[in-house]
Amino acid sequence: MLLVKITNSTEVVASKAGKIFAKMTPEKTDINIVEAAVIKQMGEDLAAEGLIGQISIVKGLDIQDDTVITRKGFLVKETRAFGKGVTQSRTKTEVFKPR
Repeated sequence: MLLVKITNSTEVVASKAGKIFAKMTPEKTDINIVEAAVIKQMGEDLAAEGLIGQISIVKGLDIQDDTVITRKGFLVKETRAFGKGVTQSRTKTEVFKPR
């Protein structure tokens, strides 16, 4: 299992959509936009390498040193399957909705 934590989503949205748009959107919206784009691209790249599996966006999970911490409100926001024979790419469609 891999864990990826994105810490600069607001800067990425600002660079792609413009600084004015980034200032208008809440940070949670920026995170949702970037996470959705990342798992879509990662799934496509991993499938192109012949891998089969799934990627999930999870809220309420953190890493401190060698410890995995789950916080109140732990939630799997979206899971995306990838690889040979996968026809449905999303199991949850409310990715862009801030939580």
